[in-house]
Amino acid sequence: MRDDSPCPYCDTAELRRDAFVLENELCLLSIKPSETGALEGAGIIIPKAHRPTVFDLTPQEWVATQELLLQAKAHLDATLAPDGYNAGWNVGEVGGQHVMHAHFHVMPRFQDEPRAGQGIRSHLKDAGNRRRS
Repeated sequence: MRDDSPCPYCDTAELRRDAFVLENELCLLSIKPSETGALEGAGIIIPKAHRPTVFDLTPQEWVATQELLLQAKAHLDATLAPDGYNAGWNVGEVGGQHVMHAHFHVMPRFQDEPRAGQGIRSHLKDAGNRRRS
């Protein structure tokens, strides 16, 4: 994303459009339909205030994020009954963050996925991903 582009995650109306949404005073969870190409039930929790990375969150935003994470899990358990979850932050472009507004990924995982069992650390275990000296 270019520095002069508007932040898509600051547009909470767009995050709400065609999505399952939970929110509290400080954060919003958006789960878009699976036809967007994402895993079924995958969503993001974002602070409503623009925060570039997780390291910029306030203590209150941490609490608000956890509150929505627990609500998201309860919703996903009841509606999709996943076999597991991945949850986490990408930070910086090299860390996989492509929108520079902090966002916490919530990803239900299912036994019948082609990549079932590959967690967020799978790239750490890949010998092909070692740094070159």
